[in-house]
Amino acid sequence: MTEVKIYSTTTCPFCQMEKEYLDAKGIKYETVLVDQNKKAAEELMNLEGGLGVPFTVFKKENGDKETVLGFDKKEINRILETS
Repeated sequence: MTEVKIYSTTTCPFCQMEKEYLDAKGIKYETVLVDQNKKAAEELMNLEGGLGVPFTVFKKENGDKETVLGFDKKEINRILETS
């Protein structure tokens, strides 16, 4: 199973849309609120080079990681191998 971690903020509408999309597909994910946690914001800066959200990290069972900046259904579906 692919682990999903979404870096988001409490006010980001695209973050909410992505979470609702994953919920509808039954995909479990971890939410990291970068506007409420300075350490998480620093972690996102190191991963993404900025504070763009949503920033989603997909970690596959074999350890491979892929990331998506923004709410990109097509890319999310490709990574999760769903439609």
